Amino acid sequence: MTAAVVLLLVLATTGGGEPDRKAQAAPVVPKTTTTTSTTSPFLHVPSGPPADQRTLSLVKTIGGQISPKSVDASDAGLVFAQNMMYRHSITVYDSAGNLVKTIPDTVNLAAMGVPGGPTVQGAPVEAAFTPDARYVYTSNYSMYGPGQGPEGNDTCTPSSARASGDTPSYVYRIDTRSLAIDQAIKVGLVPKYVATTPDGRYVLVSHWCSWDLYVIDTVTAKVVKILPMGSYPRGIAVSPDSSSAYVGLMGGSSIVKVDLASLTTVRTFTVGQNPRHLVMDPAGHFLYVSLNAPGEVCKVDLSTDRVAACVHTGSEARSLAISTDGTALYVVNYKSNTVSKLRASDLTVLQSISTGVNPIGITYDAKTGSIWVAVYTGEILIFADR
Repeated sequence: MTAAVVLLLVLATTGGGEPDRKAQAAPVVPKTTTTTSTTSPFLHVPSGPPADQRTLSLVKTIGGQISPKSVDASDAGLVFAQNMMYRHSITVYDSAGNLVKTIPDTVNLAAMGVPGGPTVQGAPVEAAFTPDARYVYTSNYSMYGPGQGPEGNDTCTPSSARASGDTPSYVYRIDTRSLAIDQAIKVGLVPKYVATTPDGRYVLVSHWCSWDLYVIDTVTAKVVKILPMGSYPRGIAVSPDSSSAYVGLMGGSSIVKVDLASLTTVRTFTVGQNPRHLVMDPAGHFLYVSLNAPGEVCKVDLSTDRVAACVHTGSEARSLAISTDGTALYVVNYKSNTVSKLRASDLTVLQSISTGVNPIGITYDAKTGSIWVAVYTGEILIFADR
């Protein structure tokens, strides 16, 4: 398929990609094999019934100077909201929803170890915490300032980005004790999703316009591998034992599996049109994928890399979250203005709740068992699940 055809497919099915600028088979039974995993020491299952037997209810709405593209919980008492170029900030909250700090996305690159680097601004997109919650890494859609630009866009290919003179972006590392940016790592063109491996060794970054995956060593803060992916890579999920990563290609219908020992791609398998966000069950047996164009969530059996079941949740299913006990999924439906809760075992939709206009991000806070929803038009909603 040519780059032009891929681009037309993305435009037709995602409304121009990310962000929107002011933008069945029978269920399978889990295997009984054991999996060695390294997970956050803060993860725990709230007391009481399993998550799929609880009910979501809105308990707080957060407003203010925010345009949140994503929300990410540390599971140790902090939640970060990434506000893109619209606010040039990351807002940090405690688990009760109180504002702790607003972090500007302005950095002096020279102070961050970039020789001769100017003072620049970013555009925070997504975030991922280290397993000990000591640091959080944030991707920047574009950089602004001397020698930066032009602003990234969603109708791009690697060749068009190069022809436009697009400059590489940066991933920031933020110290969760000082709540200050302490590293800026140069990456590719229009980074979107960022993930950390459960063993804390790597940060993985998918790039919308350079169509690749960067692997960053957390000790050296250096890019150690660049892997070509295909059209419009976005969501990333990592196995509990840190052996494999899975990357969704939103410009098509496939998932790419990456071997994290050899840092090579292993294979590609089909899941459905526009895979956007990926999460994995705690045991590493199943992958759950949101499909933007059809508005579906699908369950993939990783023993066969085959889709076990899919369900329609709304128009343009975007970000996903999973409960720490693995029994419930939560997905935001961008055009339906809803958040849906599903039973993970069979993908039964348990609840569908109205949100503000354009819910775009979601996270599960393991400290409280609450769900946070980022509404792109300027709100964050906190739902208790009890």
